[in-house]
Order: sequence, then structure tokens, then C-alpha cells
Amino acid sequence: QVQLIESGGGRVQTGGSLTLSCAVSGRTASTYYIGWFRQAPGKEREPVAAIRWAGDLTHYAESVKGRFTVSRDNAKNTVFVLQMNSLKPEDTAVYYCASDNPPWRAWDMVTNYDYWGQGTHVTVSS
Repeated sequence: QVQLIESGGGRVQTGGSLTLSCAVSGRTASTYYIGWFRQAPGKEREPVAAIRWAGDLTHYAESVKGRFTVSRDNAKNTVFVLQMNSLKPEDTAVYYCASDNPPWRAWDMVTNYDYWGQGTHVTVSS
């Protein structure tokens, strides 16, 4: 079993920044990914970014490239961070972190992750 707890959501204005954290506990492996996904009201859950457990490989959705950065907190090596800059109203969603061992080409598929956090709300106002 793997447990994930997100924190750091909130409300910001357009152009602002937020930092989300995902604390992971339980059975993991170096090949596991921590994926970040988001779901806006009335929309399907979509991929945002992912990082391999060791922190040596990252992926980003096109919509967030250059604005979001995913990393591993090396001081707390079971905490993963999503730094979100230049936020836009369309980034408003519930953000989830997830963990599993997907094929690297399929890091962005929701169905490849079995373990999910409870989500944290992010609201970007115009």
C-alpha cells in the first residue's frame, strides 16, 4: 500500500505562484513515478507532470511546460513538490498526486496509477 497526502493549495491571482507538496509513505520503489494530475469542474482528470522516484526523470504536459516544475525534496526524500508559476485561470482545478510504476511513455495515463491522494484545490482568479 502507498499513501499520498497533498498540501499547499489555495487561491491566487493570475500570474501568481503556488507550491504543492505530496507526502508519500508506504511501499515504493526507485522505478515508481509520482504523477501530478488535475481535474477542473465538469472536466476529466488530466495529466500535469510526473517525476521518477529518484528524481532523475521528469515529464510535463504541454499546457504547463515552462511554468510548472516538479521536483523531489532532497531534505525530505519522501516529499515531492509541484512549483506552479505564472498561474492562469485555466489552471483552476483540484490537483492530485498519484503513485505507481507506469511505462515511461505512458506516465500521463490516469489508469496507470493505482494510488491517489485526496486532492487539493487550486483557484486562480482573473
